[in-house]
Amino acid sequence: MTATPTVHAQPPETPAPAPPRASRKQPPARAALLTGGLLAALVLLCLLSAGIGAYRIPLGDVLSSVLHRTGLGGAALDRVGESVLWNVRLPRVVLALLVGASLGCAGALTQGVFGNPLAEPGVIGISSGAAVGAVASIALGLSFFGNWTVTVCAFVAGLGTVLLVYALSRSGGRTEVVTLILTGIAVNAFAGALIGLFIFFADNAQITQITFWQLGSLAQATWPKVLAVLPCAVAGLAVAPFYARKLDLLALGERPARHLGVDVERLRVVLVLVVALLTAAAVAVAGVITFVGLLVPHLLRMANGPGHRFLVPGSALGGALVLLAGDLAARTVAAPAELPLGVLTALFGSPFFFWLLRRTRRRQGGWA
Repeated sequence: MTATPTVHAQPPETPAPAPPRASRKQPPARAALLTGGLLAALVLLCLLSAGIGAYRIPLGDVLSSVLHRTGLGGAALDRVGESVLWNVRLPRVVLALLVGASLGCAGALTQGVFGNPLAEPGVIGISSGAAVGAVASIALGLSFFGNWTVTVCAFVAGLGTVLLVYALSRSGGRTEVVTLILTGIAVNAFAGALIGLFIFFADNAQITQITFWQLGSLAQATWPKVLAVLPCAVAGLAVAPFYARKLDLLALGERPARHLGVDVERLRVVLVLVVALLTAAAVAVAGVITFVGLLVPHLLRMANGPGHRFLVPGSALGGALVLLAGDLAARTVAAPAELPLGVLTALFGSPFFFWLLRRTRRRQGGWA
């Protein structure tokens, strides 16, 4: 007679403890902390940028003049100080804020639409198209808008290039991301050929002007230029956050996003137009400035995760901060000479891009 083995009852598994309440609130707290830090750094850098230069204005005098102009007290500076601050420094500071915020926000939207953290607005031909418009207006000696001819031609050509890329990549009522990117690469190559052709037929003075514009700079900042870019920047920056939730759903993939009620094609059209509006306006007034739309969203994604509710407005703040810091360095590092802003951003952005590629390759087991 064999003995029946004794079966011991297993105690019921205890459910895993719920995460503490503080850890659930950590991401919103981190986003709020990052936003506060970006805003504080931005305000401080604005005041420093307004005071630092060949004609140095103390920080207290900058605050006093701003308060005086806004009717909140303070006192006016001397005639030279007021002229330097309000006609030279502050237009440049405000333009740097608008251009940087536009490029940073456009970069976050581009990466969200394409589902690729290494994408930037120039991939769909906006920057190269704007460059064609500006270079053509300079080389052909166009002047139908006076001093605004180059800016207007760059803006219109940038928007037109995006519409062309989208029309060429659309088939059967849909637009695939890969087709859109490849079409943008082809149009970028064609735009580069056109730029080379215009430079070939330009004279020495025009070549100098073309080269200066392509290097990117805020040296020609004025209040009229600020007012020119302001409507496009405000419109794009105001619309972009409303699509943050849909971008989060799109990150799950096109098919899951459609099942969750997202009209993917309409979303892509709207955001590509917003990106075109922001980037074309920025490039039209500042020239070609690269890597801001790539670096800023990626750094914020590393700091706070991929959620677009923080990433989109945070990229606008971060872009403004980076471009303002870059412009301050451009006009002070080699004083009295001024470094081209686009060269400076590319000089620091390209090594970071290489580091991103290496980091991505390591994470994916040798494939980038």
